[in-house]
Amino acid sequence: MKIGIDLGGSHIAIGVVNNLGRIQEKIEKRILPKEKNNIKNVIEEYIITNVKNFTSKYQITELGMAVPGTIEGKKIKRSVNLNLENYNLVEILEEKLELPIIIKNDAKCAAIAEHKYGCLKDYDRTLFLTLGTGIGGAVIINNKLLDTGEYPGCEIGHMIIEKDGIECNCGKKGCFEKYASMKTLKNNLRKVLNVSEKTRGEELFEIIRNNSKENPNYEEIEKIIKEYITNLSIGITNLVNIFEPEAVGIGGSFVFFEEVLLQRLKNEILNSNLLFNKREEFNIRTAILGNDAGIIGATIN
Repeated sequence: MKIGIDLGGSHIAIGVVNNLGRIQEKIEKRILPKEKNNIKNVIEEYIITNVKNFTSKYQITELGMAVPGTIEGKKIKRSVNLNLENYNLVEILEEKLELPIIIKNDAKCAAIAEHKYGCLKDYDRTLFLTLGTGIGGAVIINNKLLDTGEYPGCEIGHMIIEKDGIECNCGKKGCFEKYASMKTLKNNLRKVLNVSEKTRGEELFEIIRNNSKENPNYEEIEKIIKEYITNLSIGITNLVNIFEPEAVGIGGSFVFFEEVLLQRLKNEILNSNLLFNKREEFNIRTAILGNDAGIIGATIN
């Protein structure tokens, strides 16, 4: 058995994974905005406490971590959505937990898991995006993760889609994730609806699904969704025009909105004149493993 940890921009999930890639037990927490001020202690305490609990019940051989941002060796070099730089988390955890630890970018972990067990398992060349607090991604060519050498690469969320656009946490302006992350969509919906930031995704999904012309906010909600789909289409088609994958997978919290967003996205991509090589069908799939993909992928060597 192995333990997989998915450290996201707004959550921490820890699971025990067997050798078939199945989660035996899982625990998770949301990272609250006020906890960001003490983020290192929050991360370390939660992981140490819960990993020790799991190791008391299961025979664990290794721990894998999926982390948003740039990984250099075993160090988190930079994670803009967690405001972390040069953070030796693995060194701290190995000392406390006495387990070997492997650390990788979270989107790449999710891509590896979906390629081996999930929505992309039938394809050799794929593109995978995680849409959540930010946007991560990975490219798999001939069943291998694209190797970009010294620099990890595939910072899909920080591709510029709007010149001199909204300022990103990374310091640049106009980054893809400032326009097409699920966080952006949810925040824009909350503003229009004048509801608290604590309003959960499930409630927002129901609002979109039940939106009708009788709703006084109908036009504003539709405008936000259309703008979101347009921006997401621009980013995806830029990548498709470069890599021409057999299939595109989308994970993260987008999967919970699949019913109301996926067909709109397909239609926009096919009908908007963004693809260099035109086609009648566009092979885009949502993650089967859902938000568990990062946990599972973190345990795949």
